[in-house]
Amino acid sequence: MRVPARFPSRTAASSLVVAAALAAVGVQATAQTASAATPRKAASVVTCTTANTKLTVTQVSRPVNHLLLKATNTGTKPCYAYIAPFLRAGADAQAPLNWADETTPQAVVTLDPGKSAYAGITTSTPEGEGGAKEKTLGVIFTNRNGKAINGEKTLTLPGGGVFFNSAADVTYWQDNAQDALAW
Repeated sequence: MRVPARFPSRTAASSLVVAAALAAVGVQATAQTASAATPRKAASVVTCTTANTKLTVTQVSRPVNHLLLKATNTGTKPCYAYIAPFLRAGADAQAPLNWADETTPQAVVTLDPGKSAYAGITTSTPEGEGGAKEKTLGVIFTNRNGKAINGEKTLTLPGGGVFFNSAADVTYWQDNAQDALAW
């Protein structure tokens, strides 16, 4: 005896076609998602140096005995302003200013082209000893390990010179001027 073949109903056939179509779309969607999720090559980030930044130093009214150092990225790539700058107050300075450890930021400051980082400089306090009026400030950037890199950039200090004593120090790089002067 011959068993008759059963043909699916129209509804069942339509459901099979829809399921097949959805499966095909799902495969395409998965492939598109995977390609969209593939990270595009990120722009390389370099270390901020005296060659790819413009440095300026200004005197601020508050807090007293403070300067603001500003580094603006003039390059075409983002740059990292690592740790804090080495600063030499005056041409005869033998050692750089101390870094104010309490100002360590949570992350490395990244400067997109045209953006700036800031460091606050305490020039003197009543607790400091000695001191002299200095006319220049030498600035050297650091690498990720805190070592000096490239050459020193010498800036002229405002007002014909600024008094520095043994209490002088500098903050770590900050992403805004308020944080650089808030310590």
